[in-house]
Amino acid sequence: METITDLIKNVPIPKMVKIRERFDDSHIPTEDIAETVRRELDRPEIGGKIKPGQRIAITCGSRGINHNAIMARAIVDFVKSKGAEPFIVAAMGSHGGATAEGQRQILTDYGITEEAMGCPIVSCMDTVVVGLSGVRHYPVHVDKNAAGADGIILFNRVKPHTSFRGRYESGLMKMMAIGLGKQHGAENIHHQSPGVMHELIEEYGRTILENCPVLGGIAIIENAYDETYLIKGLSPEEIITEEPKLRDLSYQTIAHLLFEKTDVLVVDKIGKNISGDGMDPNVSGRFVQPKYCSGGIQAEKVVILDLTDETHGNAQGVGLAEVTTRRLFNKMKLEMTYPTGVTNTFLHLMKIPMIMDNDREALQLALCCCPDAEDQDNIKMIRIPNTAHIEYIEISEGLLPQAKADPNIEILSEPYDLAFDENGNLF
Repeated sequence: METITDLIKNVPIPKMVKIRERFDDSHIPTEDIAETVRRELDRPEIGGKIKPGQRIAITCGSRGINHNAIMARAIVDFVKSKGAEPFIVAAMGSHGGATAEGQRQILTDYGITEEAMGCPIVSCMDTVVVGLSGVRHYPVHVDKNAAGADGIILFNRVKPHTSFRGRYESGLMKMMAIGLGKQHGAENIHHQSPGVMHELIEEYGRTILENCPVLGGIAIIENAYDETYLIKGLSPEEIITEEPKLRDLSYQTIAHLLFEKTDVLVVDKIGKNISGDGMDPNVSGRFVQPKYCSGGIQAEKVVILDLTDETHGNAQGVGLAEVTTRRLFNKMKLEMTYPTGVTNTFLHLMKIPMIMDNDREALQLALCCCPDAEDQDNIKMIRIPNTAHIEYIEISEGLLPQAKADPNIEILSEPYDLAFDENGNLF
């Protein structure tokens, strides 16, 4: 690495400025969340179907939903209030290394434990085939414990997907098709062309609604600050008719960088708890299949510095960057990362970018390799903690004119040099 270090040692790192991006902060107060969940479930179309003594499966996934444990516990308590017996099912496709233990650990990280929830948690990779999908007649897999329950209550966030566009993207329909499908179901869908994935999600979801005891679900929309914007209870019929409307609403509430393009985008951490692709392409602009969806910022080079603890070494998405660090590389666990790639077929997500020994050199490498930079003396760089938290970020001086012209951006500091420790890593 001495040769590379010598080549880039004199590359200047621009002074940075702290800014705040302002978005609509409307949300449900934390103290009202559990009661809102209960009220949404307490409708004849959903809760009215629960009978005393029934075993009710509640789905919990692998995404980092804010107040995840509060809402899951509220669903559990509601089921108990009906005299039924709830249990939580790990519904997350192939995540957690496609193992029951790995998926249970993900739930534990979210505070979803048997002690906290007051009910059993069942994590199992076994599935049963409940029918054939409507148009293509593919076998539809469902977690065997959920399929054998007297009722299923779905629980998931609705948001734009990272790989495709359609009436149903991330939400309750996908929770059924891929989440409850476990590794088998997720693999069956992902091994088809991304161009038809939106059709498969609907086909599989409708098949599950027709053949499994789905009572309804709790759909969540979050605002740009990851606060709970909306909690909506949907009956099986409403999942079909209303989820597309919630998807449209989610497009209006998600956060996005308030800049069209940058020379270098620095992402401090990626992880499966942040996004299915490690970093949300609706923010980063780095889509798995750009021909099927677009959005986000245009970045000439992307640098990823580290992994979240919650991702447990799953570095899916690192292949969407040009540069990373040895710190991230050392944390990457192939046994956690590769099963996801085998399932979703996007093997390029696991590719290893150029590895630099520390943060400073990673930034210098990316900065010196931006031939399309309009003005090398005012190179544009943005640094974000991760794609889920972009309220407070850093921008280089070259982006200050744009920031000052945007009423939704607040300048919080004067320009300063980034601070590195003795090992060359950012504080």
